[in-house]
Amino acid sequence: MENFLLKLSIMLVPALFAITCHEVSHGYIADRFGDNTARSMGRLTLNPLKHLDIIGTLMVFIIGIGWAKPVPVNFNNLRNPKKDMIWVALAGPLTNIALALVSALALRSIASLGEMMLSGSSARLLLEPILLMLAFSIYINLLLALFNLIPVPPLDGGRVLTGMLPYRQAVTYSRIEPYGMIIIILLVFFTNIFSYVLLPILDLGIRLLAGPESVIVYKVTTFLMR
Repeated sequence: MENFLLKLSIMLVPALFAITCHEVSHGYIADRFGDNTARSMGRLTLNPLKHLDIIGTLMVFIIGIGWAKPVPVNFNNLRNPKKDMIWVALAGPLTNIALALVSALALRSIASLGEMMLSGSSARLLLEPILLMLAFSIYINLLLALFNLIPVPPLDGGRVLTGMLPYRQAVTYSRIEPYGMIIIILLVFFTNIFSYVLLPILDLGIRLLAGPESVIVYKVTTFLMR
C-alpha cells in the first residue's frame, strides 16, 4: 500500500496535467478555427475534473498510458474542415511535446542545482519529489504524443492522415473509425509496434530532451512501471 501511494504521488499531477492540456489544446484550436463546441460545453478549462475519464486515468497507473474524455469538436463548423482538422488534431501531440520539453529543461536545471547542495539538506530533500514528477512528466507526455500520432482514426494521427489525403481517399479511410479502437488494441497488444516502433522513438526523445539526466527518467519509469 505504501509503495502504491508513493507511485501515485509521483504520477498523479504530471499525468492529469498532460492529459488535460492535450484535450484543452484540441478545443482551443478548434475554437480559433470557428468551432466553439468545446467552449460552449465548458471544456476549455484546465480543471481536470471536466476532462476526467475514470478508466483512462486508471490505465495510466496500470499500463503507463491513459486517456481523458475527448473534447467535442464539430468539424463541420471549422472554416476549412479538411485543412483545419489537421491542426486541431496535431494540437494535442504538439502540446505534449512542448510540456515534455519544458519538463526536461526544468529537470536539467533542478538536477544541476541539487548537485550543488549538501546531501541530506532540507532544500535538496524538497527538490527530489519535484525531480521525480518532472522525470515522469517527460515520459508520459512523449508517450501520449507518440501514441496519439499512430495514423489510425480516431487517434490524432488518423485525423491528420485523413486531412492530408485527397478527398476520395480521405472519405474511404475515415470509414475505419468505428473499428479504430479495435485496430489500435490489436496493434499495441498483438504486434511488435510498441517494442520496435514506439519505444525506440520514445527512448530517442527522452535522450534528446533530458540529456545526461535521462538516467533519472529511466530510473523513475522503471520503478513506477514494475
